[in-house]
Amino acid sequence: MTETKFNIAAASQNDIDSAADRILEAADGCSVIAFHGEMGAGKTTIISAIARALGVSPEEVSSPSFSIVNEYRSEATAELIYHFDLYRLQDIEQAVEIGIEDYFDSGALCLIEWPDLIDPLLPVATTDVFISVLPDNTREIRIANPL
Repeated sequence: MTETKFNIAAASQNDIDSAADRILEAADGCSVIAFHGEMGAGKTTIISAIARALGVSPEEVSSPSFSIVNEYRSEATAELIYHFDLYRLQDIEQAVEIGIEDYFDSGALCLIEWPDLIDPLLPVATTDVFISVLPDNTREIRIANPL
């Protein structure tokens, strides 16, 4: 397992974009990236930056809070990217009902907010991103890649 840790200033778009690049680099070999952090830590913001870095139009990226999953397509590569927000799921069965394992098996990049509920369903090769809010309002980001 490899682990990376760094801090970013939440107000700096350059830092957010750099963090997105570092997460993608650290996740090399994993198509599922699980984002952990408290409400307001910046999970959606980082995922939006990752989608933009992969060629998704910024206007297309939004939190799937109510739809549970959003599908994006890279304008650069035409590859699919799935963005999940599992905060509103009541239990793991709801994730199974929406076919979450099929998304994982598709080979498309899957970016997941609030993954703890579905931990037993996550592939072994899942990169975990932990975002912590520090007292000075910066963010500490820790990335764990099992490969």
